[in-house]
Amino acid sequence: MAFRSSELFRCHFHHFPTAFLATNNLPKIARTPVSNPRSEYIDKGGLRGKWSLRKVIMAPRKKLQGVDDELQKLLDANMDGVAARRRAREAFKGIQLGIDHILFKTPSDGLKMEETYEVNSRGLSIFSKSWIPETVRPKAMVYYCHGYGDTCTFFFEGIARKLAMSGYGVFSMDYPGFGLSEGLHGFIPSFDRIVDDVIERYSKVKENPAFSALPSFLFGQSLGGAVALKVHLKQPRSWSGAVLVAPMCKIADDMVPPWALAQVLIGISKFLPKYKLVPQKDLAELAFRDLKYRELTAYNVIAYKDKPRLQTAVEMLKTTQEIERRLKEISLPLLILHGEADTVTDPSVSKVLYEKASSSDKKIKLYKDAYHSLLEGEPDEVILEVFNDIFTWLDERCK
Repeated sequence: MAFRSSELFRCHFHHFPTAFLATNNLPKIARTPVSNPRSEYIDKGGLRGKWSLRKVIMAPRKKLQGVDDELQKLLDANMDGVAARRRAREAFKGIQLGIDHILFKTPSDGLKMEETYEVNSRGLSIFSKSWIPETVRPKAMVYYCHGYGDTCTFFFEGIARKLAMSGYGVFSMDYPGFGLSEGLHGFIPSFDRIVDDVIERYSKVKENPAFSALPSFLFGQSLGGAVALKVHLKQPRSWSGAVLVAPMCKIADDMVPPWALAQVLIGISKFLPKYKLVPQKDLAELAFRDLKYRELTAYNVIAYKDKPRLQTAVEMLKTTQEIERRLKEISLPLLILHGEADTVTDPSVSKVLYEKASSSDKKIKLYKDAYHSLLEGEPDEVILEVFNDIFTWLDERCK
């Protein structure tokens, strides 16, 4: 499931006054000494340093169709550590690929698909995957940036196959703390570090002689739109263009917390950065218009679906404020796609991005009645329309 954008603000920041300003709602932390902070962080999702939050007992997930008791135990495990997420995905990927969704009906014949784990310069094991046409030279390379809480191993598997079957090479990665990459689940200590991790990984791929001469496009969904834009701002001449689907590039004015409250939250985050915030709305209901596909979001078993962590929310707020200040610096070719009925990221903000970006080559399209997850949660005819718009735009820039 792709829960990946300013739903953190839409669904959480408006709860902050009652969640944090009332003294009886401030978090009470139980501390337990840890003999090996590093292993606690990796294996149990604890904290680096002298103290760790006691292990949280996770509520059992609703049992999914086709899942036996042994698989269910893997799904009910605490996913804070990457080892649990990797076990769950390995045991569950066959079931995921067999669900009844248009994305998973795309064949993979003639594609070279490769999964890798590489330790990056910060010492973290990062998962990445590629889909490359085997019988033809790729028209261009597409580098994917996923959304908040998500992974490149579920719905994007189908998206990548469609891109690759249309002649494009595709590379993706899970950010640290998300999907199959090492790190405390759902925790963003620094948004800039995520951007740097993406640049490091994709720069290595682009150095491959087989791909270095090809056009290279960023593809960002929701929070991944913010990642893609920040990658471009750090590498303004390195990319041939960007496809942004429901991007998180600015928080709507009515969703930004008051200045004083924001300062309180930033202050609390310095002491409790990993603390899980407030109850959240049903994001599948907000993001997926098609009811049948909405039910399938439960099969994204390693997505982060818990309450957002405080530092994560603060980093996202700071990032969108920075992007808003720098919209005029965005100069690469842009395709911006958004659902008119999206209540997760504001389509009016995509209009602001389109109007303020200095790009001479830019296009925006809004889809009537469509929700947030344009490529995963809409009726099939809308999903196919969105794909057609993406392929047409990319093809025109690869001639």
